[in-house]
Amino acid sequence: MKGDKPVLGYVTGVLYACAMIFTGTSGNLSTALYIASMAEVGTGIALTRVQIAAMAWGVNLLSAIINTFGSRGIGRDGCPVWWTLVGTIILVVTLLVKSPVKNSASFVFTDLENFTGWENKGLVVLLGFLQAVYTLEGAETSAQVAEEARNAEWLAPIGIAASIVGSWFIGLIYLLALLFSIQSIPSVQSTSFAIPIAQLYYDAVGSRLTLLCLFVVGSCQFLAACTCFTASSRLLYALARDNAIPCKKAFMTLNRFQAPWVGVWLSATIAIIISAAYIGSVVAFNAILSSAAIAVMLSYLQPILCRVLWPESMEVRGPFHLGKYSRAINVISALFTIFVCVLFILPTSMPVDALNMNYSVVAIGAVLVLILGSWVFYGRYHFKGPVSTVDMPPLTGDADEDKKMS
Repeated sequence: MKGDKPVLGYVTGVLYACAMIFTGTSGNLSTALYIASMAEVGTGIALTRVQIAAMAWGVNLLSAIINTFGSRGIGRDGCPVWWTLVGTIILVVTLLVKSPVKNSASFVFTDLENFTGWENKGLVVLLGFLQAVYTLEGAETSAQVAEEARNAEWLAPIGIAASIVGSWFIGLIYLLALLFSIQSIPSVQSTSFAIPIAQLYYDAVGSRLTLLCLFVVGSCQFLAACTCFTASSRLLYALARDNAIPCKKAFMTLNRFQAPWVGVWLSATIAIIISAAYIGSVVAFNAILSSAAIAVMLSYLQPILCRVLWPESMEVRGPFHLGKYSRAINVISALFTIFVCVLFILPTSMPVDALNMNYSVVAIGAVLVLILGSWVFYGRYHFKGPVSTVDMPPLTGDADEDKKMS
């Protein structure tokens, strides 16, 4: 098999579209959980799962409306980035100034709290590492709106790199502030709030400032989830253009705001249906959303493996590339992604029972079966590869050099 086989492109594209829808669903439910926690902090009333699910439906609808009518500004608007920066400053200053007790540097950098039931400390550290991997998801969203931005061949990869570096820097500062300010880990573990971090804020800064902190984090979460629907709708547009999915004309229809509105509302509809599972079973819902992280990482893995195994399949390189270091970086990236995917399917607590079992492997397996089934019954008859929409430049010297090195 070669790296330019249509089946590889089909599976990657459809899998990534599903991953973005699932990730947006997860982000919008998290936003609803932040709202529910704010309601409990402010009124003392804990919302039911039905009420939280209803709020998640409303958040999904709001995401769809923004993507339908605000499409022109999404590719150029820096508001989410600036709000994340400003919000982080607000959170860090609030926590460090108002928390009554500051933890020591020894606690922050060396203390290990194991609530998993696993005896192997190294494995516990790796399981905690999974939360950091979530920050890698969506870093490539800037590439999804590349056709709506000027100098996209430069700005898209720069945006991807800047997103990862910025997430690392901002996330590190935020995590340090949390660790220096946390008052009681058992209190956070046993909290009644819809989202546990609300208890950390409540213990550290009191009820009024907790509302501020939850609003800042919740709004950042919503903006991030909103861009997932931006990405999924553009992906559905591209898949339809390339004859990978049916209803080509519908998915390629743009409204007067230049938004692929059918893809937007399909994403929101699927998100609402998945959110309904939260009412009946939190375990089932978490399994679906846990599979989103694996789906994203697998969709990253496939083109990286193609670049490693079949470097000749991409003869023309863009102006932004890593030159002679590309192959080594791709090999490391592939190994890292495989390792992370294995971690994602491990149980996060022991002993394993029906309630704490990690069902993400079942969910992602079902998604892959459906995608492969759609290829067998539809994709292989219609999808022959990406449809070229631009005239490609001649093979560059850098590409020749890369082929020789590979």
